[in-house]
Amino acid sequence: MQQEKSREKILDDLEQKAGDYEELFGSCAQGTLLALQEQFHLGNSQTLKAATAMPGIALRGDTCGAIIGAIMALGLAFGREKPEDLQAVQRATSAARKLCKRFEQEFGSCNCRDVQHHIFGRSFNLADPKDVLEFVNADASKKCRAPAGKAARIAGELILDSQK
Repeated sequence: MQQEKSREKILDDLEQKAGDYEELFGSCAQGTLLALQEQFHLGNSQTLKAATAMPGIALRGDTCGAIIGAIMALGLAFGREKPEDLQAVQRATSAARKLCKRFEQEFGSCNCRDVQHHIFGRSFNLADPKDVLEFVNADASKKCRAPAGKAARIAGELILDSQK
């Protein structure tokens, strides 16, 4: 019972931190990744830097950065270091597919524009300064906490499950 409670505390903290970092960075990818990096000692500052252009894949409305940050963490946790390690490829891609499926159940899609529509009732072109202003005015920094937090929580569950 105590172990399960500590698991829930870890997951609650991950969700909270990912949202906090999303607000701080203005980046769901970096917010999600940093929370997971800290909790599970994954990667380094260069790994976090690599996530800079990942929100909505370069703000195009494609894959949500929260998914990308979480998948980066799963790759660090389960991925291969040698070309011949096909079991690691299976572990990493299996975890990533589970993450995507659960995220889609929550937000209807893994695509940024669709997640935005789910949260805001519309999507924004984040490459257009006018839409960026509307996005900010729609309280994006608070509302985009949810995808970052949920992606971090799901990835955290998958990593914790592998440690059993």
